Amino acid sequence: MTTAARSVGIVAPQKTLFAEPLLLASGASLPSFELMYETYGSLNADRSNAILICHALNASHHVAGLHAGESESEGWWDNMVGPGKPVDTERFFVIGVNNLGSCFGSTGPASLNPATGKPWGADFPIVTVEDWVDAQARLADYLGIERFAAVMGGSLGGMQALSWAIRYPARIANALVIAAAPNLSAQNIAFNEVARAAILTDPEFHDGRYYDYGVKPVRGLRVARMIGHITYISDEQMAEKFGRQLRDGLNFSFAPEFQIESYLRYQGEKFSEYYDANTYLRITKALDYYDPASATGGSLSRALAPAQCRFLVISFTTDWRFSPARAREIVRALVENRRDVSYAEILAPHGHDAFLLDTAQYHAIVRSYLGRAAG
Repeated sequence: MTTAARSVGIVAPQKTLFAEPLLLASGASLPSFELMYETYGSLNADRSNAILICHALNASHHVAGLHAGESESEGWWDNMVGPGKPVDTERFFVIGVNNLGSCFGSTGPASLNPATGKPWGADFPIVTVEDWVDAQARLADYLGIERFAAVMGGSLGGMQALSWAIRYPARIANALVIAAAPNLSAQNIAFNEVARAAILTDPEFHDGRYYDYGVKPVRGLRVARMIGHITYISDEQMAEKFGRQLRDGLNFSFAPEFQIESYLRYQGEKFSEYYDANTYLRITKALDYYDPASATGGSLSRALAPAQCRFLVISFTTDWRFSPARAREIVRALVENRRDVSYAEILAPHGHDAFLLDTAQYHAIVRSYLGRAAG
């Protein structure tokens, strides 16, 4: 981060209703939907400096800055977006959007179903990465943005950037695909299934209709978050932060004794307070389903053939969830299509969560790449 870098300041979310139905990949249709989003910076006269930020599993539209009443930013990528930061809001108009099915303001399972006047709950359809991108394209139309200077995201957000390049090739100049993969491995799908099982078997889940009972499947959510969190951190980082440290010595019980146990339980408790179980089920399914090569007989090269934009693909050495080998699959397919692609493999000890942190080399690469894009 440069010495000139600073926060975007106080920001306010906005919500827009889209009255036209949205046909989903499942064959279901949303008769109408709302998207919650935030913007930072100013759109230039020819509307050519817009960057769309796509979020990962448990994040939202609140990418940067402070909401009224916050003492410090809770924006999930505040170290990346702002004046003088790698995504410089003095040069770019940045949009953070909350995906359909989420629980942070966009239409999702906790929203009212217009057909019943009650929360959608279990009736909310399963959505896909492609559905999110189609909804985001509607938002771009609403904002009068014909072509993004860049679409970028990490993890599940990187998958959305890749999908933008495939589905709307003429509407994107650059795709920044960070800590992502062309599809989930069997191991990753397995982790998601165990997390979902924790929610589905919680007695308070009530087949997804827990809103009607005034309860939440908090036990299932806690376990789901604990499982997920283990996959976000590298073994190296876990050993450095916690090792085999005990809290107060051995007590020969099943209460948390090791520091890592206490940390995971804290993360689970915190997550269960603000996240929605039906949302968790659907977003992990969207992760499982993402596989653009499934439409081209398993050929990622053919799946990426429609893309026209330039690419920056970034991976992190200790990210075992979305490993550098998976990122290189994307790079290889782009090279086979003779696309303009830059690749960086960042030496970082943090595991998958590295894309959220401010490793100097990582931020310098993003800053330089976007600086050339702006030029």
